[in-house]
Amino acid sequence: MPDSRTPKANDGLGSASPAPAVTRAAAVLESLAASATGRLTLSDLARDLGIPKSSTSNLLLALEEARLISRQGAEYTLGRKLVELGAAYLSRLDEVQEFYRFCEQAPTLSGETVRIAMLDGANVIYLARYEGHPAVRLTSNIGDKMPVSLCAVGKALIARLHDHDIDAMFADDMELPVLTPKSLRTGAELKAQLEKIREQGFAFEDEESTTGVVCLAVTVPTRGAHGPSLGLSVTALKATYSQEQGAQMVKELNELARSLGNPMG
Repeated sequence: MPDSRTPKANDGLGSASPAPAVTRAAAVLESLAASATGRLTLSDLARDLGIPKSSTSNLLLALEEARLISRQGAEYTLGRKLVELGAAYLSRLDEVQEFYRFCEQAPTLSGETVRIAMLDGANVIYLARYEGHPAVRLTSNIGDKMPVSLCAVGKALIARLHDHDIDAMFADDMELPVLTPKSLRTGAELKAQLEKIREQGFAFEDEESTTGVVCLAVTVPTRGAHGPSLGLSVTALKATYSQEQGAQMVKELNELARSLGNPMG
């Protein structure tokens, strides 16, 4: 099967790092996470890292001993230890625990699919997912990354950045990733939406990442100068969605956002 992964530029990966072995180990994990099948061979990983197979083999052996990766025949996959580490990280985020408590009690959100995400450059990473009944399952899961241009929560989060930072990230003629016929195509289209998001206080995604699904999102007030940049989103089926439903969803998302941003208030 042809390798459909995006080629990576490796100009001496880790050579400028004070701990190049750690940098390369992280690159191995990222390559496995980005793989369409979740499996890569020694040759695949050596090519991604741009180092000899012998050095890559030693690195993989150390990661395997640490249970960070697992070997299955000639291929490697991410290891279960990463699940334990991820769970430990999430369990220490007060925002995640409060997120679940609020969703369970909210009149509207308790019956919907709600997520909390963190801004990571030009992407968002989903930290938690509450599934109401019925849940909209054709959407991102915990740990998934999504380009900001394809999701309501991503657009809401970058809308609060300074314009010069947004311009540095998205040139007007920049081509954006596309998942559906309604996905935004260029940086100019994305930036045209941000002013409206700022005015109305929430972002709306209309079948831009998944056909038949709409999404609304708001941001969480930042805790302190170094607090994470968090956002909240709720998804609904386009066929049954109404503006009245959307207004109630945004109201409860804003209540949850205030609770997460200022738990004492």
